[in-house]
Amino acid sequence: METVYRLQDVVPVVGSAEKRYLLTIRDLPSEEKPREKLLAGGPGALSPHELLTIIFEKGTRKEDVLAMTSRIMREYGEKNILSQRDAKQLAADLDIPLGKAMQVVAAGELGRRFFRKERDGAAVIRTTRDAYQYAADMRALKKETLRGIYLNAHYQVIHDEVISIGTVDASIVHPREIFRPAIAVGAAAVILIHNHPSGVLAPSAEDMRMTRQVREAGQLVGIDLVDHLVITSDGFASIPL
Repeated sequence: METVYRLQDVVPVVGSAEKRYLLTIRDLPSEEKPREKLLAGGPGALSPHELLTIIFEKGTRKEDVLAMTSRIMREYGEKNILSQRDAKQLAADLDIPLGKAMQVVAAGELGRRFFRKERDGAAVIRTTRDAYQYAADMRALKKETLRGIYLNAHYQVIHDEVISIGTVDASIVHPREIFRPAIAVGAAAVILIHNHPSGVLAPSAEDMRMTRQVREAGQLVGIDLVDHLVITSDGFASIPL
């Protein structure tokens, strides 16, 4: 039976980390500084205002850069800030230097242009069969491979990544390895696909355990796991969520 995907509106759990941004960058432990976090974990490990902190680099005489970016996100909102196109108006609204407002506007425009290029002609996956056909090349793989297909809210593929090669095991494949790319590209949902070179289509107990673990993690971060397919040379099956 073919399943039609329905993306869910998942409310992410938000922590109380805001308090630490009352500190200056000098006060933060080395591993918590935005630049160091970017180098250690990639851009997906950073919050939006940490990314903005790297873009701004410095604050002003009256406001530390961490305090500034935290205030900007709080007053304008994460979704709204990068949609602004008028640097002068943004500078006035937020009481920030014009140069920093221009950095925000430029970053937003760069993101929009890359998103448009990536979206044009992107594959659309709405059903289990769509997912199977998209990843049909995995049928002939000799080693068990786990792949993440990342979708936007319009079911378009915005990222495709091999997550692991080898046994798909919950003790080996951690949810962070699956959701780090999702956060980095702003995905609304992820489809997991892995192959069984043995030809056995039925999911193993480990397959099902890992699927449950990833689904629960997705509910926490607000990214929907819409499916996990097993592919063999003869067909495919969806692991129950």
